[in-house]
Amino acid sequence: MPLPKLPAKPASLLSPKDYPKLEKGKPAKPLTLAAVPQAKAPQAKAAPLKAALVQAAPAPAPATPPAVSPSARGKITPPAEKPRAVTQQKSVDTRIKSAASRVGDKLGVTKLFVLDTNVLMHDPTALFRFEEHDVYLPMVTLEELDNHKKGMSEVARNARQVSRYLDGLVSGTSEHEIENGIPLAKLGNKDAKGCLFFQTKLQGGELPEGLPIGKGDNQILAVIRALEVEYPGRPIVLVSKDINMRIKARALGLPAEEYFNDHVLEDTDLLYSGVMQLQDDFWNKHGKGMESWQENKQGASATFYRLTGPQVPSMLVNQLVYLEPKNGEASFYGQVRQINGKTAVIQTLRDYGHTKNNVWGITARNREQNFALNILMNPECDFVTLLGQAGTGKTLLALAAGLAQVLETKLYNEIIVTRVTVPVGEDIGFLPGTEEEKMSPWMGAFDDNLEVLNKSDSDAGEWGRAATQDLIRSRIKIKSLNFMRGRTFVNKFLIIDEAQNLTPKQMKTLVTRAGPGTKIVCLGNIAQIDTPYLTEGSSGLTYVVDRFKGWQHGGHITLARGERSRLADYASDVL
Repeated sequence: MPLPKLPAKPASLLSPKDYPKLEKGKPAKPLTLAAVPQAKAPQAKAAPLKAALVQAAPAPAPATPPAVSPSARGKITPPAEKPRAVTQQKSVDTRIKSAASRVGDKLGVTKLFVLDTNVLMHDPTALFRFEEHDVYLPMVTLEELDNHKKGMSEVARNARQVSRYLDGLVSGTSEHEIENGIPLAKLGNKDAKGCLFFQTKLQGGELPEGLPIGKGDNQILAVIRALEVEYPGRPIVLVSKDINMRIKARALGLPAEEYFNDHVLEDTDLLYSGVMQLQDDFWNKHGKGMESWQENKQGASATFYRLTGPQVPSMLVNQLVYLEPKNGEASFYGQVRQINGKTAVIQTLRDYGHTKNNVWGITARNREQNFALNILMNPECDFVTLLGQAGTGKTLLALAAGLAQVLETKLYNEIIVTRVTVPVGEDIGFLPGTEEEKMSPWMGAFDDNLEVLNKSDSDAGEWGRAATQDLIRSRIKIKSLNFMRGRTFVNKFLIIDEAQNLTPKQMKTLVTRAGPGTKIVCLGNIAQIDTPYLTEGSSGLTYVVDRFKGWQHGGHITLARGERSRLADYASDVL
């Protein structure tokens, strides 16, 4: 995605006389964000930054920092006076950054990030995610953390973890060191080169009349306004997960950003699809010196090609590749097995679209389903992720592959099915019965697919189908996510449905349950996230797809075409 164009005119700071005066009974006039919003400050301090902004040149040489006495509580050394080595910035879309952050990045100065409470409760390690920049915690943030630390919820656990981090940073620190900033690398986080500052004095920034002073959000905004007055030459940015908080800050002329360090990808269109289309002249460019041989694997013969060429470096291990010529020649479907520099080994795939290769009576209806069945039926592939919209066949393919490998080839002992119990609408309350009886309403999708799989055998008769259904039911166990911690699954076929509603931490807890001989299949659609505070970029499913790509025992396919019915396909397009 191309970056937005830079402004044609250079940015400039406002002079103190240009700032609006707050009058009783009148709202504040908005400031123009031509540059970093600056409060009234002496011109001598803001002059170097102003000159750099106007000329769009590198920041001037910093002056020698003045000595800070222990009695000067709450003093923060501006970045222009205490430079640090600026590390390489992550590739982040500049549209999600505030004007203050963009100016700070352009000048190469460190910023001061004021953290809202919800950022720390969302990610306890957020303290150490700001690289060379400083972090500031208002007292209101500490008070709200204290109010949320009780309970067994994920928010309460995160609040307690933040308190432990802060205790480790503060312990053994003198009052003078707290005033001048505690190094965030103290606990071993080498990437955090900034300092942590606490609000050590009452800072009363002026806000428009009518805003409730007792509300925590407004107190944080007042602290930011006071910091801008105290340090006019420094970019000060609010970081919050609360949309309304960021809107309120921008309405008051204060820089505000979302916490985006937990996002695996800023644009989900860049998510690894698991499939690569080969160029039309692929064999002409890669056929020179090519080697080929055949091996008999899993009861079927497969052809292997060792080739070298320019498209090989862009491939990943276990990636599915295809070439469909337009001149009527046969299509080529393969899987990358090895990569060594510009040399790759590609294995041909089994055609699961043919009736003789059906999996529990199911055949692939399109190219992506054929790819999915190849990695689902591969015993060397321990971790499989299937993405796709409703009706693409994720659950049916996974269940058919599981039944074939549990009841026919006996590679696994049983199928374990689990999913996140997040309701779409209003919750209907507690459910009676045992664990499996409580989970049965959530497993309606698997019951529907089991019905389809049972009907595929038309020669068995009613009695035979009933006996088969009882046998299948005895080999499928439905488990709740709440009781997964500490378990180890050996020789199991584990299906995690609706995995897009899992956080990265929950996904790690589930995947690490795998013992010897266990295969884990994650199904989901990142466009249908029902869990609050999760987005397409921060979902646990997006997290594992990105982290497992290129692993020799993992596979991923994004199913593109719906095969449920013409009504469902049309509805997914137009609704």
